[in-house]
Amino acid sequence: MTDESPSIRELESKRKRLRYRSCNRGMKETDLLLGRFADRHLDSFDVRQLARYEALLRESDPDILAWIAGRKVPPAEHDNDVTKLLLDFKYYE
Repeated sequence: MTDESPSIRELESKRKRLRYRSCNRGMKETDLLLGRFADRHLDSFDVRQLARYEALLRESDPDILAWIAGRKVPPAEHDNDVTKLLLDFKYYE
């Protein structure tokens, strides 16, 4: 196994999978919020940011909604630039 960066094709495939997962979570609220966020930001994310976003998507919908609404603070493992972008994202613009 080599330590090469992913190809453009691999990155685009990952972005498509993450966009799909963002829009098809199970709760309509998170589908809408994360779908809009993904549409706005995924294309500009680098490899590390994509990995952080993928980790964030492993969390439950109620937890993500509580973070966005400010009812809970995200856990330390999600204290990063991607989560901050999500929390600062204006969904109504």
